[in-house]
Parts: sequence; C-alpha cells; structure tokens
Amino acid sequence: MTKKRLQPTKAELAILRVLWTQGPMSVRSVQTILDQSRPTGYTTVLKTMQIMADKGLVERDDTVRPQIYRARHSEDRTQKQLLTDLIQRVYGGSVKALVLHAIGTRKPSAEDLEAIEKLLDRFAGEKK
Repeated sequence: MTKKRLQPTKAELAILRVLWTQGPMSVRSVQTILDQSRPTGYTTVLKTMQIMADKGLVERDDTVRPQIYRARHSEDRTQKQLLTDLIQRVYGGSVKALVLHAIGTRKPSAEDLEAIEKLLDRFAGEKK
C-alpha cells in the first residue's frame, strides 16, 4: 500500500518556515516569532504543532522541558514534494505547462532569467 504524503496547511507551512530558518525550538519561541508578523495565540500554535507531530511533519523531543520541536524534513524536500503534487494535480504532470504559466504570471527579473538560462544549459548539456 502506498503511504499518502500529508500536505502542510498554510499555518503549518508558516511554522515549518520558522523551524527551517531558526532550527529546533519550543512552542513559545515559535509563537513569539509568528506573533511579530501576525498576532498568534500560544494555544493555537501549540495545537497546530501537536497536529503536525501526529502528521509526521515535525518531531518532538519529550525528554526536555519545554518540549523542543524540529522539522522532520528539509525545506528543499518539502518544496519538491509540494511542487510534484501541484504539477500532477493542476498541470496533469506537465512541467512545461507549469513553467509557462509561472513565467506568464509576471515579468521575470533579469536574475530569474539568468538562473533559468543556466538551468536550461545544464539540461541541454546532459542530453548531448
């Protein structure tokens, strides 16, 4: 049986971003950081992080007080998983459709275009 990957919600992604940038921390520390950009209650963050632990998105160290949470997977792995799911569900598996839609949404910066060119050159070099 294939194990279904659980997708993080918007609130869960906000918590994961804090853990990815700051490293393992307590619920209170996460709540303090989130509260700087948008008022967030401690119990809301606590419950969300408990759900995230149940879903396997974070790991909790119960051997210390306060308990310390850390992201179970890296930011890169999570982004790739979410993007793969998006490509399949929204674009029927077409990377081309995703890229054309993404570029057509707004004008890419010179830096974006340079990074895209380098990536395309790398792929072109692999096919030779």
